[in-house]
Amino acid sequence: MKRPVIRGCGGECVYCGAMEFALVDVFADRPLTGNPLAVVADADALPDSVLARVAGEFNQSETTFLMRPTVAGAAWRLRSFTAAGVEVFGAGHNALGAWWWLAATDRLGAPASGSTWYQQLGDRVLPVTVTSADGGVTVAMRQAEVRYGETVADTDRLARALGLRAEELGAAPALPVAQVVDTGAPHLLVGCRDRAAVDKARPDAGVLRGLVREVEGEGVYLYATDPAGNDVDAYARFFNPTAGIAEDPATGSAAGPLACLLHRHGAAGRLVVVGQGHAMARPSRIRVEVDTAPIITGTATVFASGKLFISGENAEQ
Repeated sequence: MKRPVIRGCGGECVYCGAMEFALVDVFADRPLTGNPLAVVADADALPDSVLARVAGEFNQSETTFLMRPTVAGAAWRLRSFTAAGVEVFGAGHNALGAWWWLAATDRLGAPASGSTWYQQLGDRVLPVTVTSADGGVTVAMRQAEVRYGETVADTDRLARALGLRAEELGAAPALPVAQVVDTGAPHLLVGCRDRAAVDKARPDAGVLRGLVREVEGEGVYLYATDPAGNDVDAYARFFNPTAGIAEDPATGSAAGPLACLLHRHGAAGRLVVVGQGHAMARPSRIRVEVDTAPIITGTATVFASGKLFISGENAEQ
């Protein structure tokens, strides 16, 4: 087979063969639930513009590319792009699913169960613990240390942007109605009166995008803490108009900040379980342990796998 030439990376580079890819359902134990993620192996040779286009081709909320690290101490470098071609740096389903796939396909060798690895996300290096038990793989991933950002004062405007009434906002008197919280990605956490209000939301992407940017946020995590059933502490939905994500079924980079916020205000203990994805018929459970930096734990399953071919004729235009 003729080797494809990939242009656009500072000259010409030749990629010798096809790249493996997999579609992985994250925060799930069976296919067609949780949050789907495309994982592409050995993507070092691809220029940024092609990474973005490949993510658009997969059309998942995020596609994660596995690469050699460029900072000391990391075993792998992960770069993640949304379907709109926006690079994101949070440690959520994009990273957890990639590490689960690395372990499930024996790309980590044969480490002892509970071994700790280190991943490069942007310029940060964060630990990841991989545990194997009963034939399954579980990944525990530490996020960045929590930072609390701006709050939204105009709740009437926020409610309109979400397609709700102002009185439907506010999860509990002790909690801020809307505050940016960051453990790697600054998301605006918006409390709702109950689960019905969360399900009712119909965001205006344009208005919401402007509001979120004003408070230096990225996505919006809408949540309720009323008895949500399914043994969860909070029920949530995630929208990210700044990255072209209409709705995401399981968002670890937002569940971590939410767990920290709830614990800080006495609304939850150190172990928080978030239910998400029900409104999209992709139910998921995200387990978070609150520490100085939250630890996200989950598993995944492969839905599909194959080879990715890119030729010089269509890689750059």
